[in-house]
Formats: sequence, C-alpha cells, structure tokens
Amino acid sequence: MKTRNIALTLALCVVGLSLSFAQSPQMGTWKLNEAKSKLAVGMMKNSTVTYAAAADGMVKVTTEGISGDGKPMQTEWTGKFDGKDYPLTGDPTADSRSYKLVNDHTLTLENKKMGKAAATGKIVVAADGKSRTLTASAMLNGKKVTSTQMFDKQ
Repeated sequence: MKTRNIALTLALCVVGLSLSFAQSPQMGTWKLNEAKSKLAVGMMKNSTVTYAAAADGMVKVTTEGISGDGKPMQTEWTGKFDGKDYPLTGDPTADSRSYKLVNDHTLTLENKKMGKAAATGKIVVAADGKSRTLTASAMLNGKKVTSTQMFDKQ
C-alpha cells in the first residue's frame, strides 16, 4: 500500500511538472501569409519564422526572408523572453534584439543597432494557436513605417 501511494505521488508530480513547462504558443514554425499581410515598402519581410527550445531555458529564433532592399536574408537570435538584449546575427539594421513576454500569447520585441532602437514590434498568437500577427515599426529615411505580417502555423 505504501509503495503504491509513493508511486501515485511521483506520477502526479511528473504530470504537474510537465504542465508547468507547457510549450509556449509562440513555439514552432510560422509561414508568412502575404495575402493577409500589409507589408511596408522598404521593411524586411519574414517569409518563415521558427521558434525552438535551446539550452538553459533559452529560445532560438530563426527567420528566413527578404531585406528591405530586396536581398535574401536569414537572422538568428538566441535568448530569453525577459526584455534583455541578446545578440542578433544576419540583420544589417540591428545587432541585438530583446523579447518581452506580455502574456501567454503576446510578445513585444525591440531590435537595436549599437544600443539604439532600430525597430519595435508586437507579436500576438491567436487564441486557437493557428496564426500570429507581427506588427512592426521602424524609421526609414526619416519616416516611421509600420508593417503588419500575418503568419500561419506549420
């Protein structure tokens, strides 16, 4: 009887731990839905974005897309959704990025170049987890430009 109670207690602990580490709705691969997007001329266009778990509780974000001047580009960022800056590679307009978790379905982001803000954004995953919206703003040629990119979960 005692062994059974211990086994049952351990099983409940494992279930509880797995629920507490449930995967964020942001995780996975997202593909741009251009028909639903409002893309600003001169801003980067992400055709695919992938969020994957990395070591030490970090997240790796990889984007494939087109730069503001029409060239193919890939960016990589590894960090936490804690609002702190982590290195960003592959983006000529930024060298660091921070993500901040607002709630389970919403992140804010800020790209910086040499410590100065280059772009900001808000990412919202739909309640059903099948789509997400990235609203991003940046200064281009002295004007603030905003782009809305809609993505579908792959």
